[in-house]
Amino acid sequence: QVQLVESGGGLVQPGGSLRLSCAASGSIASILRMGWYLQIPGKPRELVATITSDDTTNYADSVKGRFAISMVRENAKYMVYLQMNNLKPEDTAVYYCNARRRFAVDSWGQGTQVTVSL
Repeated sequence: QVQLVESGGGLVQPGGSLRLSCAASGSIASILRMGWYLQIPGKPRELVATITSDDTTNYADSVKGRFAISMVRENAKYMVYLQMNNLKPEDTAVYYCNARRRFAVDSWGQGTQVTVSL
């Protein structure tokens, strides 16, 4: 199993920046891809950004040029970051860290709230 713990959410004004962090532990050697998803109440969870084991990245169109995903691999854990710049009110959501293993087995963090407002 993979355990994921997110941090870094909060309240920020439009145009501001936040950096989300996700610590992955457990069976990290089996992880093929990690990513960030967001969810707005009443709507399905949607992809924000992913990064694969060879550092290939993918972004939702709505965040391209504003968000950047990165990953640091250590012996006992992985750290995945989401740098969010030029934040907009429509970025307000709960952000979840995801780890995907073989056979599309997903692990999720507990989520961290990001609120963009004056």
